[in-house]
Amino acid sequence: MTSAPPRRVVVVGASAAGLAATETLRRDGYDGALTLVGSEKHLPYDRPPLSKQVLTGQWPVERTALRGPADLDALDVDLRLGVPAAALSAAGRTLTLADGAELGYDGLVVCTGVRPRRLAPSGTAGLHVLRDLEDAVVLRDRLAAGRRLVVVGGGFLGTEVSAAARALGAAVTLVEPSAVLLADALGHQVGAHLAQVHRDRGVDLRTATAVAGITAEEGRVTGVRLADGTVLPADDVVTAIGSLPNTEWLRGSGLGVADGVECDEYSAAAPGVYAAGDVARWLNPLFGTPMRVEHRTNAAEQGMAAARNLLHPQDGRPFAPIPYFWSDQYDVKIQAYGMLRGSDQAQVVEGDPADGRFLVAYRSGERVTGVLGIGIPPRTLRRWRTAVADRTAWQDALTMA
Repeated sequence: MTSAPPRRVVVVGASAAGLAATETLRRDGYDGALTLVGSEKHLPYDRPPLSKQVLTGQWPVERTALRGPADLDALDVDLRLGVPAAALSAAGRTLTLADGAELGYDGLVVCTGVRPRRLAPSGTAGLHVLRDLEDAVVLRDRLAAGRRLVVVGGGFLGTEVSAAARALGAAVTLVEPSAVLLADALGHQVGAHLAQVHRDRGVDLRTATAVAGITAEEGRVTGVRLADGTVLPADDVVTAIGSLPNTEWLRGSGLGVADGVECDEYSAAAPGVYAAGDVARWLNPLFGTPMRVEHRTNAAEQGMAAARNLLHPQDGRPFAPIPYFWSDQYDVKIQAYGMLRGSDQAQVVEGDPADGRFLVAYRSGERVTGVLGIGIPPRTLRRWRTAVADRTAWQDALTMA
């Protein structure tokens, strides 16, 4: 027995994932009522350029738009922008917005993303996070030659902001509590290489260093106080210490929430409810483990997959992607496929870090589960991507090098 198609679908989150879900619903023939809810006032836009091209001034903010007003009009979508979701009743299939509006649905896709963790409450001038367009514009207008920037957190966002600020001539100090930059995500050797890249570009890199707090005078940031009492003077401070999934509005909803919206391998969280993008924690059957992926490509792919499974649950397909991410820092392009964090082994299988061109394969158990390349041709990376997809044994994969 097949289930009846939904007649009213609500997508919560006017993000890359939400847009992908909305467009897929229409492209796959859904002609019922469709509402797209977004907490920001903007039409869906691309976030990766915020810490790169927008921050350096290479792109105007308008270029980040994923679609224009005419594109959304063509989808016949009821747009509710600038109004966050406030509550959900999965049993009653009712969504409540912050302005008090109630939306009934028989199909829901949750794409509410994440928000930055903060070291201190917002409100101090010169203290920044980087998540949305306004964040990028405010920070861009502050960075210039002679300005002093302290970046707290040496993950991808922190390192990209540091690279952009150095390109603009700012003096940059990057503070990271781990002993080796990005080692938890990419392994010790890659992390050490990237740390040297930043040092060579003039970044004052402080690893194995804890932050005790922010110093300020008359409502404006003046520096960062380290655990040993040292104060790093700063005109501006960027906090890049990770993110939290936006799930507070789902308390009491009936959905499982633990480090994101808990979903099965189909991205389903409850009957008629799916989640996609940064907020979704789902079982990836390719790796046999739950994961929540905060990367742009995954957001679009999962948005499409969730929409299709919502429309055709009887023909649902497990969402089993090979996660992909990239990062541009100075003239260095980093690209990776698969699951790198928590690997049992990371080994350089091609090239040499000393030459700035190398490929690292990652092993979990007896199979290759990830690959990262710096300065590596795309076709070589794709060959290793295939090895990850095929669950290739580690020893067999090494013969590819």
